[in-house]
Amino acid sequence: MKPFVRTLAALALSASLPVAAHAHKAWLLPSSTVLSGKEDLAITVDAAASNDLFYFDHRPLRLESLAVTGPDGAVVKVENASTGKYRSSFDVPLKQAGTYRIALINEGVFARYKEDGKEKRWRGPAAKLAEEIPPSATDLVVTENVRRIETFVTSGSPGGAALKPVGTGLELEPVTQPNDLVSGSEAEFRLLLDGKPAPGVKVEIVRGGIRYRNQLGETTVTTDDSGVFKYTWPEPGMYWLEANVTDDKATIKDAKERRAGYAATLEVLPE
Repeated sequence: MKPFVRTLAALALSASLPVAAHAHKAWLLPSSTVLSGKEDLAITVDAAASNDLFYFDHRPLRLESLAVTGPDGAVVKVENASTGKYRSSFDVPLKQAGTYRIALINEGVFARYKEDGKEKRWRGPAAKLAEEIPPSATDLVVTENVRRIETFVTSGSPGGAALKPVGTGLELEPVTQPNDLVSGSEAEFRLLLDGKPAPGVKVEIVRGGIRYRNQLGETTVTTDDSGVFKYTWPEPGMYWLEANVTDDKATIKDAKERRAGYAATLEVLPE
């Protein structure tokens, strides 16, 4: 191999390593997060899992578990929903002033077992576990999975009932309004697990645009005894944060372990 070609190959490999070292990230990306006006407002949201954050390079997120909550706490019906090879997308009409919560809530189980001495795996809804696992299965290990993927959008003045905690799984309770984030300013959030503060949880924060960065530039913060974490945004842009908790609070029969996950996309505005 010629020296110039070797150099290019080495550069390509080094650029790919930080991304390859991280699992696929699942996210919702709104076309806008802060809007003003009185009538006919709407946004488009993309939903995908990818290697490169906010780029469509792996698979779409399915929309069966999509839930949009309006400022009055009522369910908002989305429009023009579609799923392609690399992303799903939908429109959210913003007919009321206030803050909207847009979420994908995935609940299910993951099972490992042996059949005829061979390792098998199955993933799906808890209701289908009994019929999908053969009676001859041995060494069955069942894990309950609860994951919430969110973003927030505000039309006009922020506020309303959409930010009220649900009380199940891992979720974010904003102390700082999630659509009032400014570069150079500190934001404060609380993580809740089943409606109670979640202390000692590590939260990974990554700024978008990693596709052309040699380093992801991720930051990890840890919630305090009251479940609170704080972060000062270094610059404007779209950010992704993720947290995961594993415990023995499974509610599904035969499940010995529960994995609760949370991810959110937040926009930080210039000073």
